[in-house]
Amino acid sequence: MIAKAGGAGYTGASHFKVGKAMQKTVLTGLAAAALIPPSMAQDAGATGAGGLVGQLVFFIPLILIFYFLLIRPANQRQKKHREMVEGLKKGDTVVTAGGLIGRVTKVAETEVSIELADGVRVRSVRGMIADVRDKGAPVAAND
Repeated sequence: MIAKAGGAGYTGASHFKVGKAMQKTVLTGLAAAALIPPSMAQDAGATGAGGLVGQLVFFIPLILIFYFLLIRPANQRQKKHREMVEGLKKGDTVVTAGGLIGRVTKVAETEVSIELADGVRVRSVRGMIADVRDKGAPVAAND
């Protein structure tokens, strides 16, 4: 506290002057301190085995979650679709990825011929078959 000559004490008025260079230095130091991550602020000896174990404890469950929630179900769907497409045979009712519904009239190695209506046949790549319905399954009407 800076007291005036009269002994009245500090009144809130600025009794000292801070230069512009000092203000810039203080602000730069505060900004740098706020931007330094805590891991960089630690001593070099403190980041030994504890840091590695901490990272493993974090990443292993994360990898397991990704595997069981994303990767494994996608692989199972892909395997099921591949088996479905490999099992195509003449007379199956199929739904294409474009939404066309028809009966398989010819099965080739990479393509199938699908009859959509009487006399209307299209060729489709086997991978574009989205669903195979039973041979006797009726086609849904849009009534």
